[in-house]
Amino acid sequence: MAATNSIISMAIKHNYVIRGVLWTGFYLLLVILPLGMLLLGKVPPGTVFGWDFAVALGFSALAIMFTMFLLTARFKWTTRAFGIDIIYYFHRWIALVAFVLLLAHPLILVSEEPLLLEYLKPDAPWHMLAGNVALAAVFLLVITSVWRKALHFHYDAWRFLHAVFAVLAVGLAMIHIVGVNYYIGTPWKRELWLVLAVSVVLLLLHVRIVRPLLIMRHRYHVVDVSPERGDTWTMTVTPDGHPGMAFMPGQFVWLNLWHSPFAMREHPFSVASSALEPQHMQFTIKRLGDFTSTINKVKPGQYLYLDGPFGAFSIDRYPDASGYVFVAGGIGIAPILSMLRTLADRGDRRSLWLFYAYRNLERLTAYEELQVLQQRLRLHMVIVLNDPPTDWMGERGFITREVLQRHLPGDHAALEYFLCGPTPMTVSVERSLGTMEVPLRRVHTELFDMV
Repeated sequence: MAATNSIISMAIKHNYVIRGVLWTGFYLLLVILPLGMLLLGKVPPGTVFGWDFAVALGFSALAIMFTMFLLTARFKWTTRAFGIDIIYYFHRWIALVAFVLLLAHPLILVSEEPLLLEYLKPDAPWHMLAGNVALAAVFLLVITSVWRKALHFHYDAWRFLHAVFAVLAVGLAMIHIVGVNYYIGTPWKRELWLVLAVSVVLLLLHVRIVRPLLIMRHRYHVVDVSPERGDTWTMTVTPDGHPGMAFMPGQFVWLNLWHSPFAMREHPFSVASSALEPQHMQFTIKRLGDFTSTINKVKPGQYLYLDGPFGAFSIDRYPDASGYVFVAGGIGIAPILSMLRTLADRGDRRSLWLFYAYRNLERLTAYEELQVLQQRLRLHMVIVLNDPPTDWMGERGFITREVLQRHLPGDHAALEYFLCGPTPMTVSVERSLGTMEVPLRRVHTELFDMV
């Protein structure tokens, strides 16, 4: 049986590695190919290196911007290898790279030819004005994304503006390129960029029209909303006239409540229930913002829509592990609850460790449920309280290396680790595990805040 599990695990890992390599290569091809194709055939004569380099940066930035729409299109076949949280994280950083390239494009051109500053005036040619506005749109896109919380942007309003700025930037950049007509003087080069532009339009049609239509065919309704400790509620939903959604424990979905799938008002939440009960999916949601503070107002019978499942944060990707270690902070317990409940329903008898950090015991979400799971599993639970009661005999403060070493076995480097919670906590635990010689490949962290 162990040999069979090992073979299955190796096949799963091999499949994910192949997917990762293929999609990384495909992404690089999408970014590099347009620039490489422009260098073929007829090239404008009499230009200096600085001028050509600036143009290349502009084309490269636009090619990266085209891929942004693919990265955020939520195609499951493109996200299985890495997890959509990693994809979104990469999207955030590659967007900054594109912005730097795009900004360097006019700066280098002006340094080569100062007379180009004339094109910054309102009476500049239409294609130059299009380029200026495109750059301004990208600037606003970056500013509103990086400093969204500092600027107190409502999440739904930010998502709408993000989409508008992105479409505006790419559309105007294309107008700028066609108007300048530099390096795309031959018909097939113009057709190349036309194909890329049409591809973006088709992606937008799929994301904003086709996918919402498909989601509407598989709606859910609320069965119950129960209060939990720590300003948290657990909402139970069931499929409405369809078999429901198969998911791996630890994955998440985009949840759309009170609006149609066309409204761009969905929010990501981890599934907290067992993967063996897709007919009764549960979401444990903490009051943290505008949307989450309204969950307690949801009534049974309310319809909602789910898009998913997504994410690579799951024990099912590592089925041959000798044991699992879970580290949770606050509401980061939600996906870990899904994994623990699934293991319990499967009758799994492997050794498990849960390190759960919270401020105090009174607000410890799912505390009673975890005590029940201790009876069903070989679960060693370590509660770490920052503000414990005076008679508390357990761990205090934070999850440190010393706390981990006190409770983990001698062969801890062979276990699989799953971390979910506030970023300072997960970063600290990752460093502690590194000093304990736990291989990086065995540490799996759910990015708590993707946007």
